[in-house]
Amino acid sequence: MSSNPLVLSAEAQQELEKELKAEDVFEPHILAKYDPEAVKIVLRGVNAGVPPVDAVPIEERRANPDKYRPPWSQDTTGWERVVDSHIISDDGAEVPIRIYHPDPEVNGNGPYGVHLNFHGGGYVFGDLDNESTICASMRDGAGIVVVDVNYRHCPEVVWGKAIEDAWAALQWARKSAKSLNIDPSSVSVGGISAGGNICLILQHMARDNGLPLKLCLPTVPGTSTCLAYKFHTDSPFLSFHQFYNGPVLPWSAIKYFGDYCFPKDKLDERMALVPGWWASPLEAKNWVGLCETYLRTAECDPLRDEGEAYGIKLIAGGNKVTIKRYIGSPHTFMFWKDFKQKQEWDADSIQVLKRAHVKA
Repeated sequence: MSSNPLVLSAEAQQELEKELKAEDVFEPHILAKYDPEAVKIVLRGVNAGVPPVDAVPIEERRANPDKYRPPWSQDTTGWERVVDSHIISDDGAEVPIRIYHPDPEVNGNGPYGVHLNFHGGGYVFGDLDNESTICASMRDGAGIVVVDVNYRHCPEVVWGKAIEDAWAALQWARKSAKSLNIDPSSVSVGGISAGGNICLILQHMARDNGLPLKLCLPTVPGTSTCLAYKFHTDSPFLSFHQFYNGPVLPWSAIKYFGDYCFPKDKLDERMALVPGWWASPLEAKNWVGLCETYLRTAECDPLRDEGEAYGIKLIAGGNKVTIKRYIGSPHTFMFWKDFKQKQEWDADSIQVLKRAHVKA
């Protein structure tokens, strides 16, 4: 054995180089729920050395964004019928957007329906490249304009600015109907994870301000104050307890995001800056007269039950709602190119958007 503690023995080196198996990564009750193909995808990432979100300080990620960019991220700048632009939020900040226009030879000359997409990333990460292929797929499949919105992130701004940016983007789209070549009465909103949370809030704000929406399309949204929890046991939802230690979106990652969105020493101060229900859409007071919602959850996601609880409240309020759970899937399944549930998710997105924006 080497006397230098920084030099590994041959046996220790071999142990490090050995590929992990499913049993090394998944707790038994979680492994039993996962689709076998999802298990393989997770293991490929673990064995390739992809670090957990919470293992890398935000300063390092901000300094080296390309190093930590997810594998599904793609820069679509310069693609045909794709334009980068920006909108101005209520406080004067510039918010980058990317606009995807459909092919007029396939979809006619318009005006088209428009869908606003808000990316995921725990309100801390994400940009216009992260969900670019999804935006292009929705544009081409549904024949609509898609506007991807890169709202501002914590901790550079306080939580709540993202909602303000999203609301500004929604109003801008309707006011820019002529230049966008869209029908201002055919607008939908959607997003994944944090973006799903955003579009749920917009759903209520649009109703309250008399702005008609054709559809709200959230996927795996958080709907509680989970970003402000001190412990995972603070959650009243079974799925949060079942999957808090899973390999995808574990409690440690949720806490990582929460520490930047709602620092515990400034929690009351941050909460006081926004309407209370923004941090927990489940606590909204009025559930009547909301737009149609197609809400999607993942079976192996800690946020599954709170997302579905939101859908149940919509139903109780007399709204038109579809709730779909993708079996055997974790929080990020919709990004996994060859995963069959991802392909199903893409097809579902296109079908529901086509139906929502169809002309009478």
